[in-house]
Formats: sequence, C-alpha cells, structure tokens
Amino acid sequence: MRFTGLSAFPLTPLADDRIDEDAFTAGVRRLAAAGVDSITALGSTGSYAYLDREERARAARLAVENAGDVPVVVGVGALRTSHVLAHVEDAQRAGASGLLVAPLTYQALTDDDVYGLFDDVTRNSSVPVIVYDNPRTTHFTFTTELYARIAGLPGIASIKIPGVPTGPVEARAHVERIRAVLPEHVTIGVSGDAFAAEGLIAGCEAWYSVVGGTLPEVALRVTRAVRDGDPEAARAESERLAPLWGLFAEPGGSQRVIAAVAEHLGFARRSSLPRPILGLDDAQRSRVARVVDDLGLAEGL
Repeated sequence: MRFTGLSAFPLTPLADDRIDEDAFTAGVRRLAAAGVDSITALGSTGSYAYLDREERARAARLAVENAGDVPVVVGVGALRTSHVLAHVEDAQRAGASGLLVAPLTYQALTDDDVYGLFDDVTRNSSVPVIVYDNPRTTHFTFTTELYARIAGLPGIASIKIPGVPTGPVEARAHVERIRAVLPEHVTIGVSGDAFAAEGLIAGCEAWYSVVGGTLPEVALRVTRAVRDGDPEAARAESERLAPLWGLFAEPGGSQRVIAAVAEHLGFARRSSLPRPILGLDDAQRSRVARVVDDLGLAEGL
C-alpha cells in the first residue's frame, strides 16, 4: 500500500479507566464517512503507550471493523522489541493495512538500536510499515542518514516527519533533501498540523493529522486544496486555523487540546485521557471552546 493523502489519527477515549468503545467506534465511523485516505489508530493521539496488550488488540479490531473500506494503520510502539512484535502480531490479526512504529525510549537509544528495531519489525511483518519520527514525544531524533538506512529495509512504506520549515523555499528544500535519500516507493508524510499545508505544498505525499482524527472535514479542506492544485487556498485555510494551531503549540500539547475539543463537541466524556494525564483545566477548556466556536469547527456536525 502507498500511504498518501490524509491519515487521520483518532483519540482512544477512556471512560472509568476503560476504552470507551462506543465513543471510539463512533469516531472511526465519522472518519470513514468523511472520506479520509487512511485511519491511524493507536498513534500518540490515541494514547497507545498507556494501553496494555489486550486493550490495544481490542482497539485495533474495533478500528478495522468500523472503518469500512478505509485502510487502517495501527500503532505498535513499545519499549521492548518483543512487546512491539506482539503488537505487530495482534494488529495483523485484526486486519491492519499498515503499522506505525515509534522508537519509544527510557534509556536513550542509538541509531543502531533504532535501525535494529525496524529491521526486526519488517522481518516479522506482512504489511507496510510507517516510520514515526516525533522527537517531542519519543525523545529520539532521526537523522537523514538514518532515514535512508531504514528506508532501505523491505516493507518500509512511509516516513512521518516532524513538520517542515515555515518558509516555502526552505520547506521545499527540506523535503527534497529527504526525498533524495529515499527509494521512490517510500512516501514522506508531514506531521505537526500547523505545518501540514506547507509540507504538502513542498512535496510531502501524506499528512499524518491530529485534527483530522476528530474534525476530518477541517483537514480534508487543506489536503484537497493541495491535491487540486490550489496551494493558496490550502495556506489560507491553515492560516484561518492559526488560533487552533496556537493551542496545539502550548506546553500541554495537541493531545490535551484535541481531547478537550472532542469532549466539548460530545464525542467523548469529560476526562477521556488516561491518568495520570489530567487534561486541561476549566479555564483552558473555555479557551478551547471559544476557538472551536469562533472558527465554526462544529458547523455541519
């Protein structure tokens, strides 16, 4: 499978310290109905690192069962390689179309450690693998040289990069430097929603999106504008969403904000994140609600 377009990263809402299966499946169905290009369950937005093996296997099955014809990618990151491979097995049994692999750390990892992780995963996987590069979350930073080494492994299909420079010339040069070391079949996917429009315009083939997992229509407007050859419309829509991107950039991070958005819109119950993550306080939630309302993000839902 070639990963392009919008890959939506849904929350995995909790209620009473259990996966809220009704909220989760309803969210996956909304994404499928909206026409996203793929659904990535159990990404960082989906709190995979806080779930045990049984919970993750159940979420993977629910995602595949409720996604219709939309391909489902499943996050399989864990601290130990043996645990990663167990999640690989469960995701494939669930019918996943791809795997998202993050190099989780407690002790700092070396480049050889991370290469070895992806080597082990690809040797034990029958579906394509996406490389997850998110240093803010994993505390591991990939180099372009490591991208090239890992992309040479059989089964690597895409690399999720952490944003691009904000200037269009710099963004294109950045993407072209990465593209130059990758095989043609390995796509580049931008993450960090504020950078998505510029990343897609600069040549990224996919957007791995936080906002797309809860408000897919918002992300699709940007993605489709680029696809249809209207980069200025994509930039304008991203600029319109600057107040939301500003909330994402605050110390609490995008997961807390998008959970507050989902809770404000009735897509999840209050306190849907796994403890010890408390989510936003009442004052912060009020700010999120104002942004949602001012931007009209709930219109048509």
